[in-house]
Amino acid sequence: MAPSFSLFPELESVVQHGSDERRHDALRRITALFLHGAERFNDDHLRLFDDVFVMLIREIESKARAELSRQLAPVANSPVKVIRRLAKDEDIMVAGPVLAQSPRLVTADLVEIAGAMGPEHLYAISSRAAIDEPVTDVLVRRGDFTVKRKLAGNAGAKISESSFAVLVRSAEHDGVLAETVALRNDVPEHMFRELLARATEVVQRRLLAKARPETQAEIRRVLARVSGQAFAVRPPRDFSEAHVRVRMLAEEGKLGEAELAEFARSRSYDETVVALSYLSDVPADVVDRLLSGERPDPILILCKAANYSWSTAREILLARTSERGKLAPSLDTAAANFDRLSSATAKRVVRFWQLTPVEPAPAAAGT
Repeated sequence: MAPSFSLFPELESVVQHGSDERRHDALRRITALFLHGAERFNDDHLRLFDDVFVMLIREIESKARAELSRQLAPVANSPVKVIRRLAKDEDIMVAGPVLAQSPRLVTADLVEIAGAMGPEHLYAISSRAAIDEPVTDVLVRRGDFTVKRKLAGNAGAKISESSFAVLVRSAEHDGVLAETVALRNDVPEHMFRELLARATEVVQRRLLAKARPETQAEIRRVLARVSGQAFAVRPPRDFSEAHVRVRMLAEEGKLGEAELAEFARSRSYDETVVALSYLSDVPADVVDRLLSGERPDPILILCKAANYSWSTAREILLARTSERGKLAPSLDTAAANFDRLSSATAKRVVRFWQLTPVEPAPAAAGT
C-alpha cells in the first residue's frame, strides 16, 4: 500500500514559516507515517521520505533530532541520507543511536565518521553488533582507553593483527584492557603470550579466575613458558671452563655488554651463557634453559632488563640458534618485539628467574 502524502504539500510552508512547535509536530506525524509502513515501502517511497526528513532536521532543535535518531536507528530500511546526516551530528545524543545500531551505515560511512569525530562518537561505533577491520583500525588508532576497552569487549568486532598489537601495548598500563583483550577468542597466540608477559601479577591472577577451564590451562602454559619453567629437562651442561674465563674478566672489571656481545658474535655459547648469568644475576642453568627454548622472548627480556641494545640481543639470538642447530627467528619480528617490550616488564620477569631454584651442576660446584 502506498503511503499517504497528504502531509507533504504543507511541509515547505511549515519549514519556512512555521513555529518550532509546528515543525516538531510535522516531524512526529511523518515519522509515525514512515514507521507504520516501513516494511512495505519501495525505493521511491524511501527517497521521498529521505528528502522530507532531511528538509525538516535542518530546522529543528537537537532534542527532536535525537528522538528521530532513536526511532530510525533500528529500522532496517531507514532512509539513507537522513541516517548519514544524523550520524554526523556533533551532538552525541543525536548521532549515538544510529552510530550504535543503524544497519544502513556501511563500512565506508563508519570509517569516515570515526576518522573525523570525537571520542563519544567513536565509543558509540565501538558498541555496534558487528564491526569490520577497517573501522576497528581507526577506532584503535584514534580512540581513548574507554573506546579501546569497549571495542576489545565486543565479540562482534573484527580486529586486525596490527590493531591487536596496539591494544597489547596499551594494555601494559591498563589492567582492565589487558583482561578484556586476553579473554577474546581471536587474539593471535604470539600476542596472547606477549600480553601475559606484560601483565602484572594481579591481572594474571584475575585472568585465571575469570577464564574458562580450557583458557586457564593455556594461560598457565604461557606463563610457565615465559618464566622458563616449560623447557624440557636436560642433563646439566658443564660450564666450568666458561666460568673460569668469565670470572677472570669480572674480577678485572672487564665484563660488560661489549664482552657479552663479543662472546655471542664469536659463537662462544658457553661463555655467552655464563656472561649473561653474571650480568643478569640469573643462574647459569636457568639462562641455558631460557636460551635453548623455542622462542626468542627470554633473550629479549634479559637484554631489555639490562638496558642492552638490540644489536647485543641480535648477536645472542644468532649464537643460540647456531649452537642448537635451529633456524634463526625472524629478526625483524624480534626487533619489533624488543622495541615494544618495556624495561619495567622485562625486569619484573627477570626477578622471577633470579629466584628460580636449580640444582648446581657438579662440575661447576666450585664456582
